[in-house]
Amino acid sequence: MTDTASGPREVDPFRTTRWSPRVRWRVLPWWARVVLVYLGARAVSAVFLLVLAAGQGQNAWTDAQPDLWQYSQLWDAHWYRLIGLYGYPAELPLTDDGRVGENAWAFLPMYPAIVRLLELAWVPWPVGSVLVSFAAGLGTALVLHRLMSRFLEPDRAMYAVVLFCVAPVSPILQVGYAEGLGLLLLAVALLLLVDRRYGWLLPVVLVWAFTRPGTLAFALALGLHWLVRWFTRARDPFPVRERWQAAGAAVFAGVMGLAWPLIAWAGTGDPRAYTDTELAWRSAYLGPVELVPFTAWFQGGDWWLHQPLGTIVPIALIIGFALVLWSPWARRLGVDLRLWLGSYALYLLAVFFPQSSTFRILAPMFPLVGVLAIPRARWYRWSLVIVMLALQYWWLTVCWAVADYDWTPP
Repeated sequence: MTDTASGPREVDPFRTTRWSPRVRWRVLPWWARVVLVYLGARAVSAVFLLVLAAGQGQNAWTDAQPDLWQYSQLWDAHWYRLIGLYGYPAELPLTDDGRVGENAWAFLPMYPAIVRLLELAWVPWPVGSVLVSFAAGLGTALVLHRLMSRFLEPDRAMYAVVLFCVAPVSPILQVGYAEGLGLLLLAVALLLLVDRRYGWLLPVVLVWAFTRPGTLAFALALGLHWLVRWFTRARDPFPVRERWQAAGAAVFAGVMGLAWPLIAWAGTGDPRAYTDTELAWRSAYLGPVELVPFTAWFQGGDWWLHQPLGTIVPIALIIGFALVLWSPWARRLGVDLRLWLGSYALYLLAVFFPQSSTFRILAPMFPLVGVLAIPRARWYRWSLVIVMLALQYWWLTVCWAVADYDWTPP
């Protein structure tokens, strides 16, 4: 009650709080909240990039102090631009000692093809490449919210999206890299898998296979998913039609995972064109090497840490990751997401050599943000966001900014 000249007046108890920021946030639809979170996170990353660009010296890709568009075209963005302009070489370049050198066959064609189409529509390449990444990243955040909502309460699902948007490597979603598009396709594939819409996986996997590597790992996840459903069919029916659909999707993903190496072979006449091209980047560390599965992490451990830590640390990482997957928090995400995480980890263990690009290569493990989103304490949530932003600036400083004789590509 409030006294006025005409006497007591009823006061709406909600009048003072109806338009508070917290109330406004809560009444927004979920997609609007995701969009605002994503835009805010990308604005912070843009500030980080602008700060570093202001201090950037002349380098192989830009003049000193480039603008934001040009600063978004460093490192592998240059390869995508070359692919958009010239396609892929019919003859593999060779180094002075006769080994295959770094070349465009290491990069898949879908992202540069889309950016090239925009360029033909009068959108400059630096702008188009950023817009495609930015839009794909937003799409990933929206799909991630739907994916997390299958397993987590609304506030936890939204916080998982926050963590994805401010993650240390999240600036990759606004530069000239294919990661944003690859993560969008992966997020859609995971949502379809969780919802058991196997037929729709085929077109998604088809596009993904020519965007970013990873469909071989997804084929393994699908195969394991089929086995889990088979052995649990007594309590979770696995109709014959779904058995065939899931098996067909797994086989299709495996075939598509091998498609690009076969295309590289056809395009160059060299059956090892793709693997030798990938090994060209590794030779800067190890010299001439062969691709021997499940050895690269131990080779990397020996190069970075020497012995005995070079063996101890990879083993500790394997054990630690397995414990995370079996933790109560990870189990909240269901079987299928954990099958993907385990399959992708096994894929990286088999073929990837750990170096400065490792942080970016780990991005497809983004469902782990659901694990980090479980605690609800405010101090924990705000502290984790601050830590993520600090790590983001550190990653940009170490991996994106270019120094003389820089050997830390993102």
